[in-house]
Amino acid sequence: MTNERDRRLITETGVAARVAALVEPAIEDLGFHLVRVRVTPTNGCTVQIMAERPDGTMSVDDCETVSKTISPILDLEDPVAQAYYLEVSSPGIDRPLVRASDFERWIGYDAKIEMAVPLNGRKRFRGFIRGVEDGFALVELPDVKEGEERLVRLPLTDLGESRLVLTDDLIRESLRRGTAPSAEGADEEIEAEDSLNDNNPDNNPNSSAKPPEKNGPRKKNPRKE
Repeated sequence: MTNERDRRLITETGVAARVAALVEPAIEDLGFHLVRVRVTPTNGCTVQIMAERPDGTMSVDDCETVSKTISPILDLEDPVAQAYYLEVSSPGIDRPLVRASDFERWIGYDAKIEMAVPLNGRKRFRGFIRGVEDGFALVELPDVKEGEERLVRLPLTDLGESRLVLTDDLIRESLRRGTAPSAEGADEEIEAEDSLNDNNPDNNPNSSAKPPEKNGPRKKNPRKE
């Protein structure tokens, strides 16, 4: 049973939400956390599933394990109305922050946050994470006008989009913790738009991707031999 600090606060809509509802129980049963599902027009259509272990790590073998488990579920339930590329990957260095535990794990690091519900008329914030308290993410704003409060309390239930900002300090810490995709690729953003460039699943060092059949059933994703 997922505890409150590990419950996802930022979830998907539409097709991505249908995919997430299907794969999240299986991913959790394997001992991983689902981070995010995205459906993008990359290479026609790409279903990107970000996952990680509870400690934030995610190896290539882990991606393969998750991919092999969820592929039959997606083939059976058929949630996407066209052929698609399935990509399972780590969250990357500038990762989304979707759980209260993410804000606790990355205290001191720079984040961009967009609220689904404005706070005092403001939706976008950028600052240093200072932890979680009583259902609020604490964020220290580096540039505020004189007399304004530097530390803001953002309701976790009102978050719309949140992610770490790629900095040298973040790269070094990600490498130290073993959460970076690879030492060679640590200075690059890991995005779905790049990870299947030239239809090559090996371009993302921590991903597992499978192409759709060219002339077969519209949503089948056979693995290359």
